[in-house]
Amino acid sequence: MKGGFGVDNTKNQHRKHHLIEYANGKSLEEINGTIKVPHGKGFWRTLFAYSGPGALVAVGYMDPGNWATSITGGQSFQYTLMTTILISSLIAMLLQYMAAKLGIVSQMDLAQATRARTGKALGVILWIMTELAIMATDIAEVIGAAIALNLLFHIPLIPSVFITVLDVLVLLLLTKIGFRKIEAIVACLILVILFVFAYQVALSHPNWGAAFAGLLPSTKAIAKSPEIGGITPLSGSLGIIGATVMPHNLYLHSAISQTRQIDHNDLDSIRQTVRFTTWDSNIQLSLAFVVNALLLIMGVAVFKTGAVQDSSFFGLYDALNNTSMLSNPILIAVAKSGILSTLFAVALLASGQNSTITGTLTGQVIMEGFVHMKMPLWARRLVTRIISVIPVLICVGMTSGESTIQQHTALNLLMENSQVFLAFALPFSMLPLLMMTNSDVEMGEFKNRGWVKVCGWISVITLTFLNLYNLPSTYEGFDIWSKGTSDVLAYITIIIILVLLAWTCVELYRGDKRFAAEGKGFGQKEEKMADSKD
Repeated sequence: MKGGFGVDNTKNQHRKHHLIEYANGKSLEEINGTIKVPHGKGFWRTLFAYSGPGALVAVGYMDPGNWATSITGGQSFQYTLMTTILISSLIAMLLQYMAAKLGIVSQMDLAQATRARTGKALGVILWIMTELAIMATDIAEVIGAAIALNLLFHIPLIPSVFITVLDVLVLLLLTKIGFRKIEAIVACLILVILFVFAYQVALSHPNWGAAFAGLLPSTKAIAKSPEIGGITPLSGSLGIIGATVMPHNLYLHSAISQTRQIDHNDLDSIRQTVRFTTWDSNIQLSLAFVVNALLLIMGVAVFKTGAVQDSSFFGLYDALNNTSMLSNPILIAVAKSGILSTLFAVALLASGQNSTITGTLTGQVIMEGFVHMKMPLWARRLVTRIISVIPVLICVGMTSGESTIQQHTALNLLMENSQVFLAFALPFSMLPLLMMTNSDVEMGEFKNRGWVKVCGWISVITLTFLNLYNLPSTYEGFDIWSKGTSDVLAYITIIIILVLLAWTCVELYRGDKRFAAEGKGFGQKEEKMADSKD
């Protein structure tokens, strides 16, 4: 009998499987330690063997949520938010490095490691919060895929939303071909997306001087004015951060970094794995940064200023077909063939489907890690997707009687608001990750260096402050309550967040002390390994 990803599970051959089962073993046990890697070989050959997990992580940095926030940011504020994309990408590289390192060294993913140091109640709260973050991500994928189906095949929007549920069939197919092949497919799709936008931006002849100048840090990127299309530079920046630095990717990377075979009694083997996994992650995330930068540049340069009234994916598709809206003679000539708009829709569909497997894997990781429950991957996907389509259907239904632009704007705002929620949920994954990888008990020689600790704490504190600072405006932007009620609810939420963060810190500190007393940390194991060699 075979388990997920084409891996033989002969030990489970005669066991009856249930929809929900108890799980407290290795992270993603079906693929844990299944991929062989060379030792003592050349750099490039070794890097190729370790390449793959970085691509699966990078997918989350170029999903439809990124498209919406980056393109809209470019259209609304020109190149101002380029610095936000750069800084959030650098933070992402730092955090993903820590996540992968935690998984490799501790042999636990982030959810397992957090749960091992905290009580059951906090574990359940963190699980629910992370599940909601995954669903928020999935909302963007639903919208992106549904719009792409509508544009390519002229399927009405509501049926298109329902069709996105069927991507569980794609997942079932992928689980049969092997994890290494999945990594290759995802990497190829990333290159396709990169090519599409590089091609479109190259034709548009953007102002590269202004684009590079936008990379320099500026207070304009976090200003609360002007407000254009319902967003400010601050809310646009938070949306980009939420779409770029996503909590579920930290859990995912800490799990799939364990897919390579490692001799955990050999320090050199661990060092090699940490080194090449970091290379893989940074290369793939650099490509993701380029894609997001191209998206923002396209939002600025492809269209004449103020020409696009509909800033949603629908409007962008139409604009790429409408030569009167384009700013470059070459771009106009290519647009007449329809290739620009078609490539855009195909890349949109690919980016949404590309995230199917990663979102599902992450859901499994946090469920196993926080509450010790396991479901088949197809069931995980189906539950998450069904819940995610509900707000999309509500949004489409509520705006059905309004103008086309209003309908499209509503979907765009739903997607952007979901990304802001991701930024709000981020501290609850960043904080445990930082505290555990700072621990000498947990990590031994692999604990964070001084500059990594400093950058990590600056990232956590800054992102947490910005999200809390913008929370009243976020609540007001929902247009559900009055300004006074929105502000009261926002301040209550802020208090709850701070209490939860303090609770998390205390439990993690106590958990680390307990691990030290029980001699469970890698640091103590490392000392024994060194003593045995002497």
